[in-house]
Amino acid sequence: MRAHLPGLAVAGLATLAAAYVSDHYGAPLTLMCLLFGMALNFLGGDRRLDAGLAFASRTLLRWGIVLVAARVTLAQLADLGPAALLAVVAGVAATLATGVLASRALGFSGAFGALCGGAVAICGASAAMAFASLLGERRISQAQLTLALVGVSAASAIAMTLYPVLAHQLAFSDLQAGFMMGAAIHDVAQALGAGYAFSNPAGETATIVKLARVALLAPALLAVALFIPREPGARIAPFLPPWFVLGFFALVGVNSLGWVPPQAAEASADASKALLACAVTAAGVRSNLQSLTAEGLRPLLAIVVATLVALAMATGAAALLIR
Repeated sequence: MRAHLPGLAVAGLATLAAAYVSDHYGAPLTLMCLLFGMALNFLGGDRRLDAGLAFASRTLLRWGIVLVAARVTLAQLADLGPAALLAVVAGVAATLATGVLASRALGFSGAFGALCGGAVAICGASAAMAFASLLGERRISQAQLTLALVGVSAASAIAMTLYPVLAHQLAFSDLQAGFMMGAAIHDVAQALGAGYAFSNPAGETATIVKLARVALLAPALLAVALFIPREPGARIAPFLPPWFVLGFFALVGVNSLGWVPPQAAEASADASKALLACAVTAAGVRSNLQSLTAEGLRPLLAIVVATLVALAMATGAAALLIR
């Protein structure tokens, strides 16, 4: 507790300040949390805050995702339809392939392209770490990994701000907007934040779609291992779905059976909103935006191209398949 308290205190107080501004001026809570966190970015270098900020941006985020499930049922999954679920799979595959092709066209390795494309296609920084671990340091340098992490985080933050506006301009319904943002935005926190910034039903749909993408991490890692040569002697570690994904779908099952009382579901939704807000704030504090151009801007084009492909496929699927 002593190690975690300073970072948690900074994240918690900044989240309360963001919530005050959001409540009094009608601004989206998640966007305010991100801006307040980025305004405190200079604190990210203080090692005394590392443990608490990491706990807030990872563990609180995951528990927040699990608690969202108290308001989600299997009927909502069925509402997406098999065509929409297939569109999610196709979007992940196309985005990953685009990252590899764009990287090679820019003169970089296919491994770097898989790192960028996988981060955009699956779940942002978490996926980037998984792909970097798989490919090994001989394929992915620490500088490349840092660039990908910062680039995908910046792109995800921009997407969280702009995609809800785009959904409004396209006159998307809650279901369409939630699908688009869940299928196109990189990090889990930003995807959920953008969805809930549009509306609560859109946020719930974005959660389902986003976690469906997270569940595709295992086959994506397998595909990269098969088609991109790995570091000699490296082994693929056994992969299990993240516990928060399993917890989310377990709670969805319980809620679908009608076992969650309405009061508990409401309290769970409030707790989830608070945890996700705190996680976004902590992620903003921890963002290392200064290293964005450490290796020049050209490597970031692979992330940009993959992001545009993900957005195009998600928007097209939302317009054509979701009603």
